[in-house]
Amino acid sequence: MSTRTVLHEADIARALTRISHEILESNRGPAELVVLGIPSRGAPLAARIGAILGDISGTAVPVGALDVTMYRDDLRRHPTRTPRPTQIPDGGVDGKVVVLVDDVLFSGRSIRAALDALQDIGRPAAVRLATLIDRGHRELPIRPDFVGKNLPSAREERVNVRLREIDGADEVTIGS
Repeated sequence: MSTRTVLHEADIARALTRISHEILESNRGPAELVVLGIPSRGAPLAARIGAILGDISGTAVPVGALDVTMYRDDLRRHPTRTPRPTQIPDGGVDGKVVVLVDDVLFSGRSIRAALDALQDIGRPAAVRLATLIDRGHRELPIRPDFVGKNLPSAREERVNVRLREIDGADEVTIGS
């Protein structure tokens, strides 16, 4: 079983800074932005992006978390998922540009679930997707707007994102 590190702490920090700049550029500033992370690792990434957006623009950007557990289409195969709290910032999402943040984009099913969950919360003006890792192998027609790293991988390989908020360290590894 071989595992290699593809992103270290500094690489993750650079990727999140680049993503944040791209978000501000595409939105023409921080106005009407809301950043929502998909638990578990998308939530701390969203918090980091929100902080970077605030540092760059000088304006606080609302950040929250959007649990998609009950919207997933694979609950029969993985019934042991524990729902996490959904935290929508004050002001909600209606008429806002919502940036969904996830750690790894693979089949696209988590994002489809997030879109369904978001629909139950409100009606954003637009939804964008930011992901730290895009590994391909999409099963649904979903494409990220902002990507930290494209990581071509075999379907059977495992991409692991470790974040200091959850795991005590920042790194992305890939292995079989």
